[in-house]
Amino acid sequence: MSQQIIVYTDYVCPFCLLAEEAIVQATEGMDVEIRWRPFELRPAPVPTLKVEDPYLPKIWQDSVYPMAKKLGVPIKLPNISPQPRTDKAFEVFAMAEELGLGHAYSMAALKAFFQQERDIGNPEVLADIGESVGLER
Repeated sequence: MSQQIIVYTDYVCPFCLLAEEAIVQATEGMDVEIRWRPFELRPAPVPTLKVEDPYLPKIWQDSVYPMAKKLGVPIKLPNISPQPRTDKAFEVFAMAEELGLGHAYSMAALKAFFQQERDIGNPEVLADIGESVGLER
């Protein structure tokens, strides 16, 4: 019987993409299922972060990039400002999860934002991501 690891994530949190690789490395050879659960860090009306503010570049330089290098995960601070809200991305996640595609969708959404600099607040981008993992557009 496989064990479950539940990961609470927001698709604009770089540590969530990095956690995937750390979990994969830590559980190699084990019977483990990773289950993703939405956790919006900045729900409306809380303002989302802006790349031009000092916080994001500093945390990326001091923490995100060193951790990504250690884990071997390609990642970059997206030049999308302000960062998108993720409520719509989580609606698509719910559809993906119903079809057993939640993990694949979560990884695709994180990679779209942090590796391809795609605006995951844009419904067309979300439709592309969903379609890429097997959802009907």
